[in-house]
Amino acid sequence: MTKPETLEEFYSNRPFLKTSDLLKDPDHFNIISIEKQKQFEGNEAVSFGRKNYFKICLVSGNSKIHYADKSFEIFEHGLLFANPLIPYDWEAISGDQTGYSCIFTESFVADFGNVKKYPFFQPGGYPVFELNKEEKSLLENIFFQMQQEKSSDLEFKNDILKNLIFQMIFETMKMRPSTNIITEKTNAAARITALFIDLLEKQFPIRNTIDGITLRSASDFASQMSVHVNHLNKSVKETILKTTSEIINERILKEAKIMLQHNSWTISEIAYSLGFEGPSHFSSFFKKQAHLSPSQFRSEK
Repeated sequence: MTKPETLEEFYSNRPFLKTSDLLKDPDHFNIISIEKQKQFEGNEAVSFGRKNYFKICLVSGNSKIHYADKSFEIFEHGLLFANPLIPYDWEAISGDQTGYSCIFTESFVADFGNVKKYPFFQPGGYPVFELNKEEKSLLENIFFQMQQEKSSDLEFKNDILKNLIFQMIFETMKMRPSTNIITEKTNAAARITALFIDLLEKQFPIRNTIDGITLRSASDFASQMSVHVNHLNKSVKETILKTTSEIINERILKEAKIMLQHNSWTISEIAYSLGFEGPSHFSSFFKKQAHLSPSQFRSEK
């Protein structure tokens, strides 16, 4: 399974953030201005994937948040709750995106409560809230307080920050989730298929013999996308008219041929990097698909 984005990766991809804010201590919190982030990243979409931290975003501006089987649209003001279990991507529609994001680890708030028990942090919940002006102003004020406390020298400022996180959670629970949900069946099937293909392609090319592919089966992809494997198989079949396994096997075969022709790795190294249990399994797969053994194919290049 593809690993979630770590806090270290989050910071390394955003050079405007202070690396001093990222301590080895697993209890971590930070607040980020979306406007400042845009200065460095533009309106580039947040790529589909998991994170290993929690995130709450207050955003003004037209945007869409895409999950594997549904999308939410924010027209003016919205609030997003993101957790490490559910992969998503964020697409800015208008160019004037403003607001705040706060990120924190589960251990940061552990002594104050279990954030995972709240519905918008759970699989199947509704993590996106469309806000009116009054609600936006209320939550924006909480983010202002977070920003002030984060930069203060108060000894117990982390306790205040934890309280503010839960204050935001409780205030949001009084509201209603966004009703701007895009659930059209054909769109959902196409989106699931597109995400599946994207995850498949991101595994290639394989750069070295140590970091091989980790998504090899329909179940692997379904787990990564947080959808049921039957739902994934049905969506792919409806969209491409091939089974999920057929597409995976075709792509692995294509990569195997490239590797046999264009690098000097041993057949055993190629087998393991492509996720096979060993060279004999790889040889059986290759011969079934290409009607030649890997060594025969390599000798004919």
